[in-house]
Amino acid sequence: MKRNNSGIKSATGLTGSGSRDWVLQRISAVVLALYSVVLVGFFLFNQVDYQAWHGFMMSLPMKLFSLVAILSLVFHAWVGMWTVFTDYVKSSGLRIALQGVVIVAILAYLFWGVMIFW
Repeated sequence: MKRNNSGIKSATGLTGSGSRDWVLQRISAVVLALYSVVLVGFFLFNQVDYQAWHGFMMSLPMKLFSLVAILSLVFHAWVGMWTVFTDYVKSSGLRIALQGVVIVAILAYLFWGVMIFW
């Protein structure tokens, strides 16, 4: 929590700093873009069937890259949604409720994604 000019504590984004959140979101966007390029490349340059896809996705490098991509998606989504809610939802009660729903959804997707790959 950080104090604003009036001395009241306010919740901030993921890292407690707007500029760190911005950098984290940009890094996560690059990771997600690279992940997308790798997947598109796999489909463009391989004869894809279930065995090839399974072997590719279950290899240790892709499992690790997928885990990093899932974590990047979680960070990216949270910073983006937190920014939208704090900028556009003026009612603090509604904003907290919406943030709670997003946190539950993001955690569910995180655990589901980890369970799929591991």
